[in-house]
Amino acid sequence: MFGLFLGIAVAMDYALKRTRWGRSMHAVGGNHEAARRAGINVGAIYTSAFVLCASLAALGGVLTAARLASASQQAGTGDVNLNAIAAAVIGGTSLFGGRGSAYSAVLGIIVIQSIASGLTLLNLSSSLRFMITGAVLAIAVIVDSLARQSRVSHGRA
Repeated sequence: MFGLFLGIAVAMDYALKRTRWGRSMHAVGGNHEAARRAGINVGAIYTSAFVLCASLAALGGVLTAARLASASQQAGTGDVNLNAIAAAVIGGTSLFGGRGSAYSAVLGIIVIQSIASGLTLLNLSSSLRFMITGAVLAIAVIVDSLARQSRVSHGRA
C-alpha cells in the first residue's frame, strides 16, 4: 500500500505541475472566472477533479477494507475527514484555492499522523484528540489566511 501511495503522490505531483490539466486545475482553483475568461473549460476541470477525488476515495476504501479484512458502514467515521483536511492545510494547500502541491500534502500527512500517533501514545481520550487536531487545523488556517493577506497587500497574489 505504501508503494502505491508513493506512486500516486509522484504521479499527481507530475500531473499538477507539468501538464496542461494541472495548470488549469490551479487556475480554476485560484479564480474560476479568470480561468473561464482565459479559455479554460471550467466545467470539465470541475468534473475531472470530482471524478479523480471519487476514484481515489474508492481506491482508499477498497484498500482499507483489504487491510482490515472486513467492511462495515462504520468504516471511515470518526476523525478521518478531519485528518484529511488538516493534512492538506498543514501541508500548505490553501483553502482559498490556487496553492498547494502533492508533496506538500504528503508532508501534511506525515505531520498530522505524527500528532495523532503521539496523542494516542499519551492515551488521551478521543474528545481531546479531536480538540487538539482541530486547534492545529485552526492555527494552520489562520496562518494561511494571514499569509494570503500579506501576499495580497504586497502585490504577490
